[in-house]
Amino acid sequence: MARKVALVSLLAIACVAGLALAQNRAARPLTIYVVDVEGGNGVLFVSPTGESLLMDTGNAGAAAQRDAGRIMEAVHDAGLTQIDNLIITHWHGDHFGGLAEIAKQIPIKHYWDHGPNVQPGQAADDFLKNVYADLISKSQHTVAKPGDKIPLGATNVTVVISAGMPIATMKGNGAGQRNPECANFQPIDNNQEDPMSVGILVSYGKFRALHLGDNTRNKEFELACPVNRIGTVDLMLGMHHGQSSSNSPVLVHAVRPRVAIVNNGTRKGGEPFSMQSMFSSPGLEDVWQMHFSLLSGQEYTVPGAFIANTIDQPESSMPIGQYTPPPQGQQAPPAPVHNGKSYFFKVTAQQDGTFTVTNTRNNFSKTYRPGDTNATR
Repeated sequence: MARKVALVSLLAIACVAGLALAQNRAARPLTIYVVDVEGGNGVLFVSPTGESLLMDTGNAGAAAQRDAGRIMEAVHDAGLTQIDNLIITHWHGDHFGGLAEIAKQIPIKHYWDHGPNVQPGQAADDFLKNVYADLISKSQHTVAKPGDKIPLGATNVTVVISAGMPIATMKGNGAGQRNPECANFQPIDNNQEDPMSVGILVSYGKFRALHLGDNTRNKEFELACPVNRIGTVDLMLGMHHGQSSSNSPVLVHAVRPRVAIVNNGTRKGGEPFSMQSMFSSPGLEDVWQMHFSLLSGQEYTVPGAFIANTIDQPESSMPIGQYTPPPQGQQAPPAPVHNGKSYFFKVTAQQDGTFTVTNTRNNFSKTYRPGDTNATR
């Protein structure tokens, strides 16, 4: 009899422990690290069960080791022992630059990209021929197509645009609705590679995040006109560094993000056109910036609590209007070396749509809950 009682007790304890473990796993969030790679791109997604997706690897050249180290800091914070999937959005040095250094430090299981480089450039072409070809020969490699699903545990990752081809349409969350902004669209000239970027929609329960790489206004138009193919989202990432060649109201106002996180540098991005587009977007609550931008100046910036990194080599006074930007393209002069520790944004998202953004520079956090605002979303 005593043995039966003991057995029943052990079973009960095991059930309670199992239930607690299941609840703990269910309560774990999707975590997103937005890393400071000085106006490049490096975003790490970690599913509640530990699967990972890294999107871009920071700058090339002398900055490659620095940016790889910053991304690895996020990798270590997440407790990862491998990168399950890595997307190189397009073949510009501020997006693929740190890859060789990262690959030395952690295994990368599956590479995704849009296909061959279409904007001739010695650095990108040499990288693809000598470094990337070797890396993908030892791992899985997929040329991303619109509609592709990238595995990330319980998190859904859908390719919405790649190699200039947008997805036909998504389902739910307002996708398929006609977009009144289309009549006011202003096209723009752009280089060849930016519009080839791989863009993804990340969903975890009711939470939705969008990262379109460096896709430009003309591709935004294709995604949003005459109908909105994406629907609404909670969080927009990247924003092409906040440059005016992207971030048209035709897309930003259609997807109605509650929050935007801009991967700008001190002298790259955060331009007035883009900031105006974000600030005037229906339902937008906050913009978070990787750096204070001299290009936006005081007129179009956000409160300091929402900026992850302070300015390099500050001037005696901050410009109120727009600062004269450097030339566009890969030959633009580099910004001063970031003097001091780099800080990242950490986003945690729950299945009910609640998400929190934390600025690791000052530990300022803000939580966005479903129904708090944007009741008409």
